[in-house]
Amino acid sequence: MISRRGVLAGLLAGVAAPVLAEGAAPSAADLIATAQLGGDVGFCIADAATGKVLEALHGDHALPPASTAKVITSLFALERLGEGHRFATRVLATGPVSGGVVQGDIVLAGTGDPELDTDDLGDLAARLAQAGVRGIAGGFYVYDAALPYIDEIASDQPEHVGYNPAISGLNLNYNRVNFEWKRDGGGYAVQMDARGERFVPLVRMARMKVVQRDAPLFTYQAQRGAEDWTVSRDALGKGGSRWLPVRIPGLYAGEVFQTLCAAQGIALPEARVAGAVPQGASVLAEVAGDPLPDVLRRMLRWSTNLTAEVMGLASSGQGGLAASGGAMADWAQARLGVRARFVDHSGLGAASRIAPVEMVRALVAAQGTPMGAPLKAVLRDLGMKGEDGAAIESPVKVIGKTGTLNFASGLVGYIQPPKGREMAFAIYCADTGRRDGLSRAEREQPPGGKAWLRRARRLQGQLIARWAGIYV
Repeated sequence: MISRRGVLAGLLAGVAAPVLAEGAAPSAADLIATAQLGGDVGFCIADAATGKVLEALHGDHALPPASTAKVITSLFALERLGEGHRFATRVLATGPVSGGVVQGDIVLAGTGDPELDTDDLGDLAARLAQAGVRGIAGGFYVYDAALPYIDEIASDQPEHVGYNPAISGLNLNYNRVNFEWKRDGGGYAVQMDARGERFVPLVRMARMKVVQRDAPLFTYQAQRGAEDWTVSRDALGKGGSRWLPVRIPGLYAGEVFQTLCAAQGIALPEARVAGAVPQGASVLAEVAGDPLPDVLRRMLRWSTNLTAEVMGLASSGQGGLAASGGAMADWAQARLGVRARFVDHSGLGAASRIAPVEMVRALVAAQGTPMGAPLKAVLRDLGMKGEDGAAIESPVKVIGKTGTLNFASGLVGYIQPPKGREMAFAIYCADTGRRDGLSRAEREQPPGGKAWLRRARRLQGQLIARWAGIYV
């Protein structure tokens, strides 16, 4: 076992802040002053069983939650959708199969699965072939209206970042397309594909052109069912690849499915969008996603924005992100006694706000509901970290969620000692003035952003070490 003093020594080594006595924790104010973050820092830590606040500083200051908003989204989805919920993607037919030909239309119908990938569509095409289908007499349609279409999560982000895609009821590869380039003589060979682990179908509806210019890095235009990109030649180097967002996800999924079906010997025409699921259509093939807790666990681990927005929209039934975020805020107040403002479910929208005491209230209140145990089961084990950010051995477990925006960083969760008092905590750091001063182009890699984030995360680790040393 490591003593409280040992925990503090490991995590706070080298901190230039005064201590009150040998082994005593430096004050929170000293740690914050040493971090030199600017803007606002607020935190709250409470007894997880009783909700009694043990320590707080600016705990009532509402700050951007960033991706820690996904904790509330998880609770919202667990209650509204249920632990057993699975998203399904189906191939429907409006007529019987005769001689290998569907006597009618085929519809690729989504229910919003945020984790549907190319390999899943490959399996779906294989199942269609196993059902004896080789062609269709009618048309090929995609149904993507099970959730509202939203062209991007946040309008203040650069248009080429893959974490800000469109959302619909038919999503593929987190609604991203892979752009790959390599030197080819005096120019570049480029391709756009929807790669999975087993299948790498090329994509025609997303197109890339290399142009000679200094800036911007990328341009984008959607027209006639296609997505046209250009990229600055000077930025490409010898070769590489990156994921770009897709803004027409239904037709993207349709084209990829058409290509995968062709590999199975199934001829389909180009996809068109269906306004509704045909009445009386039969299911020819289906792939189902994992149970909700597994999806939430990966969402919290990898902080996938598309997954969070799908969860929120499916739970609220609203027609847009702002309305859906508002519905989640209303639910949080009615169910958990929490006051907050959410403009989405991922935390990407900069206008969302929650105070540390409110997030802690949510973590405490959730334990008295059926959502509490599933939430703790899907939260990530963050571990205890040393001064250099590396994990250190400790009997104290920390589970929770991080959140990052430009010049905004959050950390929320539970501190779980091997025995004794469990604690719920929330830490928010934000320099919103510095963030607001960024141009749209700077928001992918803002000047000074990495150094600021390192200091914020170091401070968060130091505060957790302080609490582990004092309150455990």
